[in-house]
Amino acid sequence: MMNPNYDTYAVAIIIAFGSLIIGGLMAAAIGFGERDAFFFALGSATAAWLAGYAVFLDRPRTFMGLVGVAIVMSAASAIVLGF
Repeated sequence: MMNPNYDTYAVAIIIAFGSLIIGGLMAAAIGFGERDAFFFALGSATAAWLAGYAVFLDRPRTFMGLVGVAIVMSAASAIVLGF
């Protein structure tokens, strides 16, 4: 079982980066009218959200896979936006 203190930090990181960075990508996609970028950002936010449950269920490989998916989809969103 994971240390409860690490669970708190993991959730804080997921909330901070998931809401601020991915939410910012979603807002930029809406602002520029890029539907594809919005859906990539939405998929990234969903993967990051599910990664929080992987932490609680003590599934490190699932966590890493979902974080990888979130990173790739965030990068795809940024590329579509032209950053």
